[in-house]
Amino acid sequence: MRVSPYLARTAALVALIVMLAAGSATAQKIWTLEDCVNYALENNLDINKQLLVVESNKDQVLQSGLNMLPNLNAGGTNIWNFGQTIDLYTNTFANSTVRSNNFYISSNVTLYGGLQKLNTFKEKKINLMASQYDLDVIKNSISLSVAGFYLDILFNLELLDVAREQLRITDDQVKRIEKMVEAGSSARGDLLNIQAQRATEQLNVVSAENRLSISNLSLQQLIDLPVSPGFMVEKPQLKLVEAPKDRITAEVIYQHAVKSRPEILGAEMRVEAAKKRLAIARGYVQPVLSLSGTWGTGYSGASQEVDPSVPGDTVLTPFGFTQNTHVIVVVPQVQNQYRVISFTDQLRDNQNKSVGFNLNIPIFNGWSGRTAISQARIQKSQAELDLGIQKRDLRKIIEQAYADAVSALEKYNSSEDKVAAQAEAFKYAQQKFDVGVMTSFDYNNTKKDLTLAESQLLQAKYDFIFKTTILDFYMGNPIRIERE
Repeated sequence: MRVSPYLARTAALVALIVMLAAGSATAQKIWTLEDCVNYALENNLDINKQLLVVESNKDQVLQSGLNMLPNLNAGGTNIWNFGQTIDLYTNTFANSTVRSNNFYISSNVTLYGGLQKLNTFKEKKINLMASQYDLDVIKNSISLSVAGFYLDILFNLELLDVAREQLRITDDQVKRIEKMVEAGSSARGDLLNIQAQRATEQLNVVSAENRLSISNLSLQQLIDLPVSPGFMVEKPQLKLVEAPKDRITAEVIYQHAVKSRPEILGAEMRVEAAKKRLAIARGYVQPVLSLSGTWGTGYSGASQEVDPSVPGDTVLTPFGFTQNTHVIVVVPQVQNQYRVISFTDQLRDNQNKSVGFNLNIPIFNGWSGRTAISQARIQKSQAELDLGIQKRDLRKIIEQAYADAVSALEKYNSSEDKVAAQAEAFKYAQQKFDVGVMTSFDYNNTKKDLTLAESQLLQAKYDFIFKTTILDFYMGNPIRIERE
């Protein structure tokens, strides 16, 4: 069907309006840390991939459980025999084309097989739990990464505010000195110096805006959100940086984390799975006892019976000779007409049933069973070592984060004192510069020192917030930002 140009243009206009409205809605949304974390957990490709691994392991658990049940199979054949052959059901030679059918149902169940199927079922269940812990590990890693990128945005926002404030102060100074130069109370060199400082600070603002833009882009890419220039995060009123009231040591945090962290629990599950694999391998060298049963029946075109509907012909058949006269002796014999036994009757009459026990005792199979046991022992040792490595790495991470948090707090306190001192120094320098007893060069250096001190304070502040967020996370608390 042909669409009119008017309708086509109308549809395109409506689609454009919808797209712009969607983009506007995205741009106007203010993203909190919780929003970013939740969006990442719902849309991250690594998480979705691990979810498929979990689903696959669920299927394997179901299958290994069903493998312990008896099997049941049925089958049938339809065969045409040409030429001379022994018929299966008459045990006679057939010279013509004969059609035969065979139908069967069979079942088999393992009564004892070294408990391999039971241990396989247990191993699959353990692997399922381990894969679920792996999913939690990915979620935790992404959540921490989101928190780090989110705090980086807040850090760059404050750096931008500092840069703009410094530029504002310098702009005021440029305006004041321009008037002083025009009045002849200040040298033109001072104006050139302060204008050069303004250019530097304008560049600082641009650099801060670029860092903020890049950090916004990085967070959107991390949470797999379509990149939008209007992306904005919430700028909460953060809680003042201070030492925690309850002093918790790194050892206390580790002892709590080692019992609850999914990477440790997953490694413990893999040790248990390795133990089950060892039990499975030991089953290779044990006898296997199974019970089997079959039922079958069939049909043959060579199976015949007397046809009662057709009377037989009586014929004289030579039987022998008399002893003295050698006269042929004949006897009457009825020659009957035959017909193929019906399909239904043959299926009923040809039924056969069997029940039997099967015992298989492994004696020598190329040492494969012993090799499997040896390999399983090695895998168990590797899993135990992996668990030890996970615990060691967890302890290192917590101890390092704890030391970093302590160092960041000390750095913050020192930086806070330094900012206070530099603010007073700048205030004094500004007064001296205003009355002409300080050169513009010294004034700019004092202002640079204040900007540097403020930047270092912000860096220590967000470093402390992130490190304490990590420690809280290892204590089992959700990712969040402490607000006022």
